[in-house]
Amino acid sequence: MNNSGNLSLNAVPLITDGWMQGAKIIRSQHFNRRPEGEISLLVIHNISLPPGQFGGGYVERFFTGCLPVAEDPYFETIRDLEVSSHFFIARTGETVQFVSCLDRAWHAGKSCFDGRGSCNDFAVGIELEGTDIVPYTDFQYRSLKFLTLALMRTYPDITPERITGHQNIAPDRKTDPGLSFDWKRFKNNLLSQC
Repeated sequence: MNNSGNLSLNAVPLITDGWMQGAKIIRSQHFNRRPEGEISLLVIHNISLPPGQFGGGYVERFFTGCLPVAEDPYFETIRDLEVSSHFFIARTGETVQFVSCLDRAWHAGKSCFDGRGSCNDFAVGIELEGTDIVPYTDFQYRSLKFLTLALMRTYPDITPERITGHQNIAPDRKTDPGLSFDWKRFKNNLLSQC
């Protein structure tokens, strides 16, 4: 572990029974069983609550159905949503896991990848704390690299070609992780380790 997150600088974490070693675990009730158990897609998202603000623990509370709606007017607009992701990577690089990879988190919504709909059925979702226009941190790219390598090692059907952004699987609804996400940097980091 280190100050920039909870992953060592040189070690790819293990994923056992769907849970990543070293991640902070905050269990969400917003999940269900995968219909076939297949895990073959990685979807990268962004989120900040309130929009454009970082820290405060609101994302964690949102994903667990405990968002304090009185604390910000925006929260009233999302109070009834039941949303989760498998993972959340904070600006500091800390990685939080909400749902086992073996289960279906509710992150993609109506979506399609390579002609196949309902991406939640076969995808793992990673939320980066951020916005479409604010650059992500070095800590986040480092944690994302190690998490992605762990997922690829554990679920070999996730290949570099099967890593995508939310905007690519739901282009009429979503824009994340946005122009601020450096896909070239991310993919080069991955390929240097494969």
